[in-house]
Amino acid sequence: MAFQEHVEGIAGDVVGEFPADAGIYAVTFRIDSVDQDPRFPYVAVGYTTEADAAESAKKTWDAWEARWSYAFFPKTGLEGVRVVGRDPVGAESYRREAESRGLWYEDDDEPDDRRERLVEWFYEVCVGAARHLHDSSRIVGVLGRPVPVILYDMFDPDAMFGLTSDANPAELVTEFMAEDPG
Repeated sequence: MAFQEHVEGIAGDVVGEFPADAGIYAVTFRIDSVDQDPRFPYVAVGYTTEADAAESAKKTWDAWEARWSYAFFPKTGLEGVRVVGRDPVGAESYRREAESRGLWYEDDDEPDDRRERLVEWFYEVCVGAARHLHDSSRIVGVLGRPVPVILYDMFDPDAMFGLTSDANPAELVTEFMAEDPG
């Protein structure tokens, strides 16, 4: 199984486990890697709710931050409900594909631009998985309505606007994109 298909499948399974009537307004993808090493990436798939945003609003004067900033996300949005990529099947599939693309390197190798290319490839996988959740109607089927998938990398905060924009229909991210500095 291709790594992309694996991530899409697990992300769909995770969304399928979300509580349907919990007031979920966003699916979250926290893009990360073990020890910030792009050879070992994962995505934590989760969600945040209207109740979470209301609680966060009590802690900040900035309504956008309270609703959309990962700094205010609850555990289900920050840590996710489940992680994909570091599971045995995902890790093996990722390494096999990274090797076939000429992107893998060992600790004693000079990674040259392979680090950045691995990060970009994993971003593409995550954007593709989010799009798949929309295109397959998985989100609507579980939650009863479309909601955006917010993609963020805590080590590259500037990437979240581009990733989220690429992953969602424009009408779902209008409010989120209002703070895009670009």
